[in-house]
Amino acid sequence: MKNITKILWLGILGLGLSVFVLDSISYAKAASVAKKVQTISILRNSTPIHIEIPSIGVNTNVESLGLTNDGTMESPLDPNSTGWYSLGTIPGDIGSAVIDGHSGYKNKKPAVFDNLTKIKVGDKIYVKNTNGITNTFIVKKLKDYDPNTDATEIFTSSDGLSHLNLITCTGDWNTEEQTHSKRLVVFADKII
Repeated sequence: MKNITKILWLGILGLGLSVFVLDSISYAKAASVAKKVQTISILRNSTPIHIEIPSIGVNTNVESLGLTNDGTMESPLDPNSTGWYSLGTIPGDIGSAVIDGHSGYKNKKPAVFDNLTKIKVGDKIYVKNTNGITNTFIVKKLKDYDPNTDATEIFTSSDGLSHLNLITCTGDWNTEEQTHSKRLVVFADKII
């Protein structure tokens, strides 16, 4: 069993390793391991394309985003779309994947995460990827951040689990800085 664990862990790291049939495991076990590693490989090569949060009426596309010139995460251009931080973890993989979306959009135009403040612990989030696989996450906690606070914990994790963190603006509008006073982060864990 020790060999299987090592092979799976190396597969999870995305090193592209092959599964070798070792004397200590049977062909059936090796085939099972190969299937799991192949599944992990497929997930690593996919990207999120759709998010659904039934409890707050979210059912929309996910676009791939990176960083702005000042080093902050980009936001979607369309207020009704969400954006996945493509320089980080893929939703469903080990680590903390991040998806953001607008709320309180200019001129009171409706936006995708207008109701994110109404999400509750225990609500489910569904993220579909390009391979047609849907990963399910369950909300664990909500937390407000000052926009200038160190946000490292939102983008990283070291517990070996799969997380999804949703971000939107909240609080008061600051006309001078053209932004809201807080960021709401919803922390969710993958249901296995």
